[in-house]
Amino acid sequence: METNARRYLAIFCACVLAALALVSAVNYRVDPYLLHQWDTPLVQRLRPTYEKLAVWGKTYAVARYRPAVVYIGNSRTEMGLPTGVRALFDGKSVFNSAVSGASIGDAILLAEHAARVSQVDTMVWGIDAPSFSLEQGSAGVEPGLTEGGPAFFARRALLNIRRGLSLDMTRDTWRILSGSYDGACLSSLALHGQRDQSCITSRNHGWAGTARAFTPRLQEFGDGLGPTLPALQAFDASVGKLCRSGTRLRLYINPTHALTLDALYWRGKWDAMQQWQRDLAQMAGRYRRQGCDVRVYDFSGFNSITSEPIPQVTGAREMRYYWEASHYRDNVGHFILARLFGGAPRPPADFGVELTESGMVAQHAAMRAERERYHAQHADETAYLRHALTLPREPK
Repeated sequence: METNARRYLAIFCACVLAALALVSAVNYRVDPYLLHQWDTPLVQRLRPTYEKLAVWGKTYAVARYRPAVVYIGNSRTEMGLPTGVRALFDGKSVFNSAVSGASIGDAILLAEHAARVSQVDTMVWGIDAPSFSLEQGSAGVEPGLTEGGPAFFARRALLNIRRGLSLDMTRDTWRILSGSYDGACLSSLALHGQRDQSCITSRNHGWAGTARAFTPRLQEFGDGLGPTLPALQAFDASVGKLCRSGTRLRLYINPTHALTLDALYWRGKWDAMQQWQRDLAQMAGRYRRQGCDVRVYDFSGFNSITSEPIPQVTGAREMRYYWEASHYRDNVGHFILARLFGGAPRPPADFGVELTESGMVAQHAAMRAERERYHAQHADETAYLRHALTLPREPK
């Protein structure tokens, strides 16, 4: 009897292992989240608007593609900086490695990963004061995804096989095989890392409806934990590594809507934000004196782009430059790249200023004057913002 029980147990375990191996193999082959794809037919498959495990796909793709120009940042850079601009970089390959929900800690891991797996000539890095912290973001940068070394692809294969045992991946594999996968837009990998605009405008997207998304995005920005000193120290060290590798760096503060910057003012974070900008200017100046090609530009503030009237005032369904308060459209991204590297389209004269050690006093005085002018000229928007910051936060 005992011998039969052991035999049955062994057969049962073998069947379970075989079933798990089959599930993992099918998930690996179908690859619903594009964990190990680059320049394959699968990246052209339409997918739901929410891109699961984007950081898995991008860390793999950048290792395969080995681009010369890499964008780093959070969803603002991912959505707003266009990749179809190779002519701007003398025909060099471009990849947008920014991911939604990335803290500065996540972005550092992604930047250093790109520098390890490719000979990065130029890195364009979008930053924001609220997300400038080492707190864990929602990007999902898991251990192993950004580790270096010659065995990167072997380790990734093991990680991908293990990920293939998950229930959510199995469920989405079945949806693809059964034809019920709700494809609405392309993966960012099909567009060299930039989010497909169809994902953003889709009715099923969480940000659909410009006016509806304004309040939660303003609250989110005002509630951000950054900037913090540990994050600045880590960022400084990472910039130093990239400088020593010979990478040209263009750091830029994202042009979120003027109301987001105003939210920092009404939340008592203005002085911390300006000190952070001074620290960034000093850091860049120090590395330039050591021979590094690094510059910092500020596209935020109260300028002709960021001060675009909002739907709550105009009644319009869409904005020209923004999806909502936090995320800008890629027409703004073209202006950013033109300011950083030249070329067309010519950006407005007041859009984008380089932060330098010698210019910070005048720059901050001008920003304070522009803020007061904005309050006077946009009284309805200012009142709306102040009310929005008092409202209960939506559950995430």
